[in-house]
Amino acid sequence: MYWPGRTGPNPRGRRLGSVSGVSDADEEREGVALTNLDQPLFDGAEASKRDLVDYLDGVRDRILPALRDRPLSVIRVHRGQDPFMQKNVPKYTPDWVPTMQRWAEASKREVCYALCNDRRTLLWFANQRAVEYHPTLALAEAPHRMTHLVLDLDPPEGDGFAMAVRAAHLVRQALADVGLEGAAKTSGAKGVHVVVPLDDSVSMEAVAGATRAIAERAAALDPALATTAFVKDDRGGRVFVDSTRAGGATVVAAYSPRVRPGTPVSFPVAWDDLDAVAPGDFTVHTALGLLGDRAPWAELLPAPQVLSDELVAEGSEIPIARVRAMHEGKRRKARRAE
Repeated sequence: MYWPGRTGPNPRGRRLGSVSGVSDADEEREGVALTNLDQPLFDGAEASKRDLVDYLDGVRDRILPALRDRPLSVIRVHRGQDPFMQKNVPKYTPDWVPTMQRWAEASKREVCYALCNDRRTLLWFANQRAVEYHPTLALAEAPHRMTHLVLDLDPPEGDGFAMAVRAAHLVRQALADVGLEGAAKTSGAKGVHVVVPLDDSVSMEAVAGATRAIAERAAALDPALATTAFVKDDRGGRVFVDSTRAGGATVVAAYSPRVRPGTPVSFPVAWDDLDAVAPGDFTVHTALGLLGDRAPWAELLPAPQVLSDELVAEGSEIPIARVRAMHEGKRRKARRAE
């Protein structure tokens, strides 16, 4: 069930307590108690929890539109522990955080997701040491209608960002060949995301098929550089054009920090500038200064577009990457047994 801006009784009987789950605050903003702000964020972060809070608060008017009304998964880092992804909201989540229930097929259970719709909720997540923000590609009220098509360009290990940029240009060409246009952002890790806004006229399955078709077309433009091979050992040092960011998948939001050395952020970049940047250019320390008063992701994203029936039909003939890899694995195992 979906509770936009829910303010009534807590449907899950959660223990509410203080807004931050603790009582002693270093600072308070928007009614949220902020604690332990001067602790290191994580090993290698080169940033404190205060840096995270200040960055997210400073970028709130830009990141909240990417999160609003979308079931949210976050990656949190408790002090001295490994990062972990949180989908189900904890029991101490404040009652004013809007949530929605959704069935998770993988775990065979209902998951209660948060919807990060306002500054107060964003600050609460920051105080929970939520570093990364991964919204779904569909709105909570229309879970079977994806609003964006996403290609994730994942280069091989090492200094492969320049390769990911070259592959992103292949995707741009493949999109142009079928009358579509996308925008690019750094993933905040080592790759690039190409994002195409969509209207809501086609099903989730159709978007997934179209994504596969674009990926295959892009890889075919330069097979020595790019591949759609799902299994790493089959990529041969090439960039993986990942078409699996469809269905119930999530993608890290534009402006979201990442749990990586130096705490980089996923940052929008114009096509003409993509060859001149590096992931480390954009961090929780530098991004706000680079943004100034601009909102480049909103500026760079084209208007929602329609997927042609021909592209959807083309994609429907292409096996899902994970399924294709599974069948290939079975065939290889059978050959070894022979």
